[in-house]
Amino acid sequence: MVQAMASMSGLVSGSTRLSPATGSSRATMTRSGLIVRAQQVQGEPETSRRAVLSLVAAGLASGSFVQAVLAEAKPIKVGPPPPPSGGLPGTLNSDEPRDLELPLKERFFLQPLSPAEAAVRAKESAKDIVNVKEFIDKKAWPYVQNDLRLKASYLRYDLNTVISSKPKDQKKPLKDLAGKLFQDISNLDHAAKIKSTPEAEKYYAVAVSTLNDVLAKIG
Repeated sequence: MVQAMASMSGLVSGSTRLSPATGSSRATMTRSGLIVRAQQVQGEPETSRRAVLSLVAAGLASGSFVQAVLAEAKPIKVGPPPPPSGGLPGTLNSDEPRDLELPLKERFFLQPLSPAEAAVRAKESAKDIVNVKEFIDKKAWPYVQNDLRLKASYLRYDLNTVISSKPKDQKKPLKDLAGKLFQDISNLDHAAKIKSTPEAEKYYAVAVSTLNDVLAKIG
């Protein structure tokens, strides 16, 4: 029967001794702490010796692989964390607290912009809302709802920014007009929810008309 013990480091030297009492042979190979001993009892089959040789080969291969990996290892440099509130582009609001008491549609979750930049983004959102007509024609109702809800969120946030920068005498009329716009968009969303093409076409036309009025007011 073969008994094998190995502690990993590698192989340096080897020796073989024959026991006269038992007729068995013992092989010992060491290298930097790796010791592999194999003892063969008389009459043991050849396959046992092959198993021992396979174990020795595995030890050699593993030791060489580990040493190669350690030799090629390079330190990984980790930089410091970015400064809070705007350390990297697009992270300006990463450290802003969220007011969880407010309704979801009024919570701060978009990158704040200046009134002029908000007006530009509002016009881009308006184009995407107008483009939902192709999904209405295809009766792709989930796409209608997804686009409306996403772009309406951007549009609401940016319109609030623009309205807050307007003179006092212009704020209320523009705020009322924006309120009508979002009610029209809500009606269109409901039409898509019930999958009614006539209702969707009706409220789409109303929403686009109101949207054009709002864009004309914000300049």
